[in-house]
Parts: sequence; structure tokens; C-alpha cells
Amino acid sequence: MPDPAPETTTALPVIIVGAGPIGLAAAAHVLERDLTPLVLESGEHIAASIRDWGHTRLFSPWQYNIDDAARRLLDTTGWVAPDPDALPTGQELIDDYLTPLAEALGDRIQTGVRVVAVSRDGIDKTRSTHRAETPLLVRVRTADGTETDLAAQAVLDASGTWNQPNPLGRSGLPAPGEHTAYEQGRITAPLPDVLGADRNRFANRRVLVVGSGHSAANTLLDLAELATTAPDTQIHWAIRSTDPSRVYGGEDQDELAARGALGTRLRHLVEPGTITLHTSTMITGFTTTDTALSVTTQTPQGMQDLEVDAVVAATGFRPDLTMLQELRLDLDPAVEAPRQLGPLIDAEFHSCGSVAPHGERVLAHPEPGFYIVGMKSYGRAPTFLMATGYEQVRSIAAALAGDRQAADDVHLNLPETGVCTTDLPSSCDTTPALLTLSPSAITCCSN
Repeated sequence: MPDPAPETTTALPVIIVGAGPIGLAAAAHVLERDLTPLVLESGEHIAASIRDWGHTRLFSPWQYNIDDAARRLLDTTGWVAPDPDALPTGQELIDDYLTPLAEALGDRIQTGVRVVAVSRDGIDKTRSTHRAETPLLVRVRTADGTETDLAAQAVLDASGTWNQPNPLGRSGLPAPGEHTAYEQGRITAPLPDVLGADRNRFANRRVLVVGSGHSAANTLLDLAELATTAPDTQIHWAIRSTDPSRVYGGEDQDELAARGALGTRLRHLVEPGTITLHTSTMITGFTTTDTALSVTTQTPQGMQDLEVDAVVAATGFRPDLTMLQELRLDLDPAVEAPRQLGPLIDAEFHSCGSVAPHGERVLAHPEPGFYIVGMKSYGRAPTFLMATGYEQVRSIAAALAGDRQAADDVHLNLPETGVCTTDLPSSCDTTPALLTLSPSAITCCSN
């Protein structure tokens, strides 16, 4: 005899993993649809990843950085919106938008709670009977090690990819010695605070920046500024492509003036040799000593060693799928995005400008009620945009509420932008600080 169907799940919360811009926007949309959101954030504060690059200024003005449902919720609190034409830093994004939004959402957000697994209540991945009617189970762990299982009618994974950087080595693998170099602090995360908290780490040092996206460009420009007061600072830049011209982006073709100027400024530093550019360069190993880090590279001229004091890894990110092993996922085998989305965003075949807005149907998995959204939904592809994430969660919230027409009406109204690079996917820049507009709004690949 088949097992009886479980009770309805509609009274359960919609659990959202991650309290960044997309996770909080998802909560606002779910709440607006008269459903119950519960946001779980592993950090002690909301937007934990953004705090790591809070010193970095976005290219997009405020008018493109605020979700519509979030704005409507904030308007009920007396919130005063920032100047729509101003360019915020990551920290200003937190202070002036995300923190007030979190306060408006109140106890619907829990911080210091890490999601370690998602499954179905009482059944594993192999069980099909009544699967769609069975609540999702979310196992969480708090800082003291306590584990608790929570039931949900739906789960949106907006945990991002910031803590899962791509390796610096070839073939998608860490180069020999890479883990040791990280452990010794010789390799940094993307977007270090070169002119602030991390100044002493780079001033009058030999620095290698690896990657050809906006993360690398911002760090290179900061290092060049640092060198004006610390003149012994040596700046090296390694990219896998043969020609840096595409790295400079659209320049005068970009409606976002700050981003268009970035490529121009970088080119003017490379041409006179202020920044030493290494093209067609692949890292094959690291050797650490007490005083330096030797980086072995494969170049058209053969194997070469570069002695540096620090390496900035601006080579992009990939999703950590460990906590989703008991779910039935359908992922593109190349970019690890939802299968229907993968071909639309694969940087080997598409630039940012050719990625269309998409919603619940494209993001759906064989696991009913489960979605990967935001930066993590793009897997290893480098073209994710904050505004695209807002549209993703708007569509999903509509679908969860039974409004199929609104869920299927996906659209974005964004500015014309310049050229997107299409370098190797393993070196694509997906830093969230810089990915805030239309599919043509960033220099996609290099990290």
C-alpha cells in the first residue's frame, strides 16, 4: 500500500539562504505575496560577503541597485532613498539600503545560522512517492555547533559564490603549491583594500594580479595609486588571453561612465609600463620561501618564474553544491547553472549582452519548490547581474503564490552598455560589487 500523502506545506515558510541583495529582495517579494519568508545568513551580519569588498565603488548608480518590492517595503518605513544618480560603495549599499531593508524585514532574518544541507522531510534523493507534497527540510548549524532541522514549503538558495573562488592553476585545478601559498597568506581574495586596511601588505612590494575582469582592473588601479606614494611598489598583471584590448571593455561605448573610464585608465597605465602586463600566461606552480613567492608560469616564450611578495586572485568563482546533494538538481554540465539557463550564459558562446532576462520556469529543477537564485544560479558563468537576480526572485515569488502570468512575464529595462569580453570561463570575473546591470553591463570574462 502506498504511503499516505503528507499534510499541506502551504503554511510553512519560504526559506531563503543568504542575506545579500538577492536574498533580501526575495524576502520582500515573498512577503508581498502574503507568504512567510525566513532568511538564513551564515555571517554574523547581513551581506557578509559584501562587507569584504565594501571599500569598492559600484559602476551602476543607485537607480539600478534597488529592487522594486524592497523599495515598496522601505517606503512604508519612512526610508529616504539615496540620490538615484550617485555611485555607492559596497559599504554604502549595506548602510543605506540593505540594513534598512533588513530592519523592515525584522525577525524574518536570522544571522549566524549556516545551512549545511537541504533535503526532503523523511525521504532522501531516491524516493519519489509524494515527493512534491513533502516539505523541504533545511538543516542548519549555529556557531556553538547546534544543528536543527527546519521545514519549508520552498527553498531559494541565494548563498552566492564569494567563498568559493576559482583556482589559479590550469585545467580548473589548483596549481601545485597553491594551497600552501593561500595558507601562508601570500595569495589574497579579490578586491583587497589596497589603499586602506590592506595597504601595508602591498606598499613597496612586488604584486601580481591574476585575472582580466573588473575585480582585477580595480585592484590594478588602486595599486597604481598606491605606487605614487610607495614608489617601490611593482605591479604585474597576468591574463590568459593574447590581447588585452578586449579587457579594456567598451570604454566610450558605455552608458555607465565610471565603468567605461575604467578600461581607459587601465590601458593608459599598461602602455607606458606602469603596470607590467603578461599575456598568454598560465600559472603552473607556486613555491614559497621565507621572503617571497615564486610563481611558475607557462608562456609563449616557455616556462618562466616570477618572484613576487603577494598575488591577488581575481579569477572568479564557482558554486559550492555540497549542501544540495540530497536534492534532484538538473544542472548544465559545463557551467553548473540550471540546465535551461546554462546555454544562455555560457561565456564560451555568449557575451553578457546576449543573456536574456529569465524567471521561474528557466530556474526550476526536478526538485519541486527548490531554486538556486542570484550569483550562484549562474554557476561558473561570469555574466550575473544584480538586476537580473531581482527579476529572478520576483518571478519565483509570483509562481509560489500561484500567479503564473506574472511569473512568466519576465523583463528588464536597462541601459545600453559597451563591449563585454569573452575570455576563458575559468578566469571570469563575477565579483558582485561590479555586476549590477544588464547582461551587457560588465566586462564578463577574465576571472
